[in-house]
Amino acid sequence: MVIALPLGLLGALIGSFLNVVVHRLPRGESLVSPGSHCPGCDRPVAPYDNIPLVSWLILRGRCRGCGEPISARYPLVEAITALTFAAIALVNGFDADLAWELPLAVVLIAVAFIDLDHRIVPNKILLPAAIWGTGVAVILRTGDLPELVIAGSGAFTLLLLAALIHPGGMGMGDVKLAGVMGLYLGLSIVPALLIAFATGTVAGIWVIARQGREARKQGVPFAPFLALGGICALLAGPELIDLYAHGVLDR
Repeated sequence: MVIALPLGLLGALIGSFLNVVVHRLPRGESLVSPGSHCPGCDRPVAPYDNIPLVSWLILRGRCRGCGEPISARYPLVEAITALTFAAIALVNGFDADLAWELPLAVVLIAVAFIDLDHRIVPNKILLPAAIWGTGVAVILRTGDLPELVIAGSGAFTLLLLAALIHPGGMGMGDVKLAGVMGLYLGLSIVPALLIAFATGTVAGIWVIARQGREARKQGVPFAPFLALGGICALLAGPELIDLYAHGVLDR
């Protein structure tokens, strides 16, 4: 808990920045300037109104100046990032692996919400993530490097085949995201993809059942399900592999 609490607070702060990334990056806007402001009255957000989670609760989800509602998405992203950081610390401990575990979590959360809003997975996030993952692997995970490269290549190829077979159901952004995830997760990419496909299939069936033929045309963004699988793999990837190996293959 001593480790998890400060990392959770760090996660909330980073989640606040991720809200800026999710809103501005797909629009081609600067992530630095101008500062945070109300979209309704354009009033700059004061520092005391920009405290992750707390300010939204104090303001009851409304701008202090004009009373315009502030989307619950903002505290949601902050809370998810905070809880993910704290969970990684509690489950995996405080060691050098945080240098790739936390950045991967940040990337997954960012692309999940961007894909929900815009149906894209930006290269501006994936390329730096791939570079960072490769650098960390070369420096800190030298012994795992062959596994990481194979996992990244395998995940990329698998989703590329799925995209070629069914172009409307899988985008190249999803393909590249899977490759980046494999580069970080290694063999744990297997349960990550299984979770992603299972939850994505269930969600797709549910959406089609509710919206009918129209939902088939729109499709369901897949990056959020890849993100869910990736975070599950961060927390329990090796354990899930062992569970399958000893619980299913031994039968």
